[in-house]
Amino acid sequence: MEEGKCIIVSAPSGAGKTTIVQHLLGMDLGLEFSISATSREKRNKEIDKQDYFFLSAADFKTKINDNLFLEYEEVYPNQFYGTLRSEINRIWSKGNHVIFDVDVVGGLNLKKIFGDQSLAVFIMPPSIESLKERLTNRRTESPEKLKLRLDKAENEMGFATKFDKIVVNDQLSHAIGDAEKLIKEFVLDY
Repeated sequence: MEEGKCIIVSAPSGAGKTTIVQHLLGMDLGLEFSISATSREKRNKEIDKQDYFFLSAADFKTKINDNLFLEYEEVYPNQFYGTLRSEINRIWSKGNHVIFDVDVVGGLNLKKIFGDQSLAVFIMPPSIESLKERLTNRRTESPEKLKLRLDKAENEMGFATKFDKIVVNDQLSHAIGDAEKLIKEFVLDY
């Protein structure tokens, strides 16, 4: 099987990584989205096997025990996220490059696994205050969950320098342009 490259996009929740990844997928760069698995509840408009593989916590733990994950993390108690080995094999077997939309710890774990075969990009919010505003405007979180996410985000922002590149998302169009340039240079310099 021919192996491609890996684009790892990580950020604190609400920093804009999913929007940026969706834009990159729309370009003709041979990128294909690696669908992560999660044990969290499905949000409105999310589709199983398209946005995530939605699993129960018990099913997730079984797959961990069966060594089916390349990497995984328990992000919150009994709320897991992970990358299935089968997803990478599926994408590479088609001759495409993998693009990941993952949390910060998952991104760093994937960088360790793929090394120079990967480009790890951290999407940085302009401030914790702007991140709070974005998450509040989503209206998907209880005040308790919002506080958990913001505390986690503040911690995650401290890991930004461990990534290959940092893109500051203070204005979405600029952040998309910066990410696009980085990814084009990495993927096309094959």
